[in-house]
Amino acid sequence: MDEEYVEAVLACVEQVPSGRVTTYGAVAEAVGTRLGRGGPRQVGSVMALHGGGVPWWRVVRADGSLPPSHEGEGRLRHLEEGTPLRASGAIDLRAAYWQP
Repeated sequence: MDEEYVEAVLACVEQVPSGRVTTYGAVAEAVGTRLGRGGPRQVGSVMALHGGGVPWWRVVRADGSLPPSHEGEGRLRHLEEGTPLRASGAIDLRAAYWQP
């Protein structure tokens, strides 16, 4: 994965406001529009390898669910930020979605 793509993904994720979320697909679309490459899985790879310095918990699956690796610390951060949740525990995307 090239550095330009990694930097573009991280810059996009840094913009997600507290208490809001976006999806891997939305980040991929925003970055892809600018750079012409990448998809949700590539965004996930960038986040897994390089996302420690950005608000990684604010990037969720398209259905609002958290990846298994986010269930602990990620869920706590959402609760601290007051991110709207559904009864199932998934993020309420209607209320919390932020479009990059």
